[in-house]
Amino acid sequence: MKYWLMKSEPDTFSITDLAQRPGQIEPWDGVRNYQARNMMRDDMQVGDLVFFYHSNCAEPGIVGIMAVAKAGYPDGSAFDPDDKHFDPKSNLEQPRWFRVDVQYVRTLSRTITLHELKLKPELADLALVRRGNRLSIMPVSAAQWQFILALE
Repeated sequence: MKYWLMKSEPDTFSITDLAQRPGQIEPWDGVRNYQARNMMRDDMQVGDLVFFYHSNCAEPGIVGIMAVAKAGYPDGSAFDPDDKHFDPKSNLEQPRWFRVDVQYVRTLSRTITLHELKLKPELADLALVRRGNRLSIMPVSAAQWQFILALE
């Protein structure tokens, strides 16, 4: 099993939104970064656990846990000319963008804030706290996962 962190702006899609979806499952679509795409396409597997991170808000931080419910597959939003994530260079024969389905596991008892995470020397290697890292999807080591959960 691998561990991940995925970011979403809560005004766009929040942990509460995920919890309210039918079956509490949602495709994680619209990612338009090649490095993040590669992780979804090549590395994320059913059963992997994911921290749900609220970004670009008053108090950014980890708010919940989800699991990968379906491994990487072509992101249909890239094929829809009416979708804001449409990419005319992507097609069914040679899809450029991929997504995974995620399933709600639980909401944390409190938000573990970015500020708090940055203060922990044990997390110095966590991609989230390194300067200049703006990826919306990133790996988390098993040790980092356990350490972060213990902060709850």
